[in-house]
Amino acid sequence: MKKTVSAFLDQQAALVPGALVLCAISGGRDSMVLLHLLRELAAERGLRLAAAHFNHQLRPTADRDEAFVRDWCRAREIPFTCGRGDAGTFAKREGLGVEEAARTLRYAFLEAAARDMGAACVATAHHREDNAETVLLNLLRGTGLRGLGGIPPVRGRILRPLLEVGREDIDAYAAS
Repeated sequence: MKKTVSAFLDQQAALVPGALVLCAISGGRDSMVLLHLLRELAAERGLRLAAAHFNHQLRPTADRDEAFVRDWCRAREIPFTCGRGDAGTFAKREGLGVEEAARTLRYAFLEAAARDMGAACVATAHHREDNAETVLLNLLRGTGLRGLGGIPPVRGRILRPLLEVGREDIDAYAAS
């Protein structure tokens, strides 16, 4: 899996030594695996790494998730930034579904954090099954050709280095 992520960075990111990679982290298995992988690769490649967490205030465990990620990063000396927003209230005010509202708030925070920190890119932990699910949902919605492409590996400064990685590989990495 490390080779896959490394190859993705070589092909898609063209990061120079000293570049800052901002890893979007929820505290879930996928993003924790990505952060761990990026930590190893950053050390090998001379990159800098930071983590960004957005607290959507949707779940009763949201503050606990935030504290977990903050503490994990602190223990490993990974710079950490956090944002928060009430996705439920935002959804009602803007006439959006909660998932869309959460995504809108999260990506706005990630873009602002990347800009403020001078990050070359933001890495998210979307993986192969997320991509397949997106294609299926787009098909059910009657998408055009663009929607059949699924999640793009790169969109602006957003990178998705796990798109070629399956759930079973992520689970195996986490278990090891």
